[in-house]
Amino acid sequence: MKKVSVLVATAIVAMGLTSCGGSHKSASLKTAADSVSYAIGLSTGAGYKDNLKTLPGDPANVDDLIAGFIQGIKGDSSAMKMTPQAAQAYIQTYFMEASARDAKKTKEEGEKFLAENKTKKDVITTESGLQYQVVTEGTGEKPTADDKVKVHYTGTLLNGTVFDSSVERGEPAEFGVGQVIKGWTEVLQLMPVGSKYIVWIPSELAYGERGAGGDIKPNSTLKFEIELLEIVKDK
Repeated sequence: MKKVSVLVATAIVAMGLTSCGGSHKSASLKTAADSVSYAIGLSTGAGYKDNLKTLPGDPANVDDLIAGFIQGIKGDSSAMKMTPQAAQAYIQTYFMEASARDAKKTKEEGEKFLAENKTKKDVITTESGLQYQVVTEGTGEKPTADDKVKVHYTGTLLNGTVFDSSVERGEPAEFGVGQVIKGWTEVLQLMPVGSKYIVWIPSELAYGERGAGGDIKPNSTLKFEIELLEIVKDK
């Protein structure tokens, strides 16, 4: 779990910060082992300095983090508030619950957006809940689910963040109509070649509860600008 490892790494930084009982002693660097120990702490600290800011919920309590780290690394069971096993279970539960809350919020935001968007002029809502707006209506053939197509597209989150764009790469994409997310499969079969549509895809027709990559969170509603360039025929 990425965020858990971030916390563990950040805890190493804590060795150089103020502990619950007062300032931590200065590094001695008298031996090679002293120096490599210090180097590990410093290098990790430099790399993970800001990562505690990613902790969901309230801000991290650095003093408690340091106390737990020191007790754990010294094996001071008499001072521990929970066992290491219980601590790991608590961390996992904490992040799972935080992820569930985030997914629920993202889902609600998407549903609210789609409810408002469907009332706008020229926005068409299909039976599945997919929404689209025709920018340019082509005059060519419409692809089927078995066809391969060439398209230009730009995908964004509802906040405007671009997560993928063949336009920015400067090269159209080719793929099977039936080999992409459900929302794409549906809308491509509505588009005559030469068309350009703006499409809003509900999460259940996109990446659903799993999300995709670092940008597309679970339950994300997505927006695409899609231009259908051609149906790719077998040579």
